[in-house]
Amino acid sequence: MAIVVRLDRVMADRKISLKELADEVGVTNVNLSKLKTGKAAAVRFSTLEAICKALNCQPGDILEYEED
Repeated sequence: MAIVVRLDRVMADRKISLKELADEVGVTNVNLSKLKTGKAAAVRFSTLEAICKALNCQPGDILEYEED
């Protein structure tokens, strides 16, 4: 089982860059990049909320469960 991060897809749909999103959410480019590439071990709900607000989406648009 795996949680797949689809942040890159949502960002592309909204035509927003990593830097623009990081600035709007209030996190560093590095931390947002780790989340975007699926290398983050955790994400705070407050960060997830800020990302969803900035991208006008739901958490399920960004995070997806895939069975092995």
